[in-house]
Amino acid sequence: MRADSRDPAAAATPRNHFTEWLTIAPARKIFNPMVDNKPERLDAVFHALADPTRRAMLRSLSRQPCSVGELAAPFEMSLAAASKHIKVLERAGLVQREVQGRTHLCRLDARPMHGGMEWMRHYERFWNERLDALDALLQAEDRAAAATRKPRSKR
Repeated sequence: MRADSRDPAAAATPRNHFTEWLTIAPARKIFNPMVDNKPERLDAVFHALADPTRRAMLRSLSRQPCSVGELAAPFEMSLAAASKHIKVLERAGLVQREVQGRTHLCRLDARPMHGGMEWMRHYERFWNERLDALDALLQAEDRAAAATRKPRSKR
């Protein structure tokens, strides 16, 4: 239900009393100075990296530039299927394709991965705190267990 100018009771009710704001989240801009990327680019990078075939292609390209045929060779796929994977990598900015006659030579451009690394680094503190707490708990349990053990007597 929305406040209507024709209904004085509804008009007097503040907007946050309606449940609509609970279900329809307003578009919020999140600014993290450490990660100054467009969300679409970051989404494209994570989408590209989500597929094991594309990750393997990037691994090959990290060693040297490759043709589409060379990238497709380790997989049972057509050149058209390999080209579709490469297009996803290109949209993410991870691969630059250069056409040399009939050969399409692909090169890795790892710069867009930096945004993903920065995004993950933002959460590193969160996980480190929890892992440190877990480590302290496990060490305390080990000390308690060692204190309750009786030393063996020698005969």
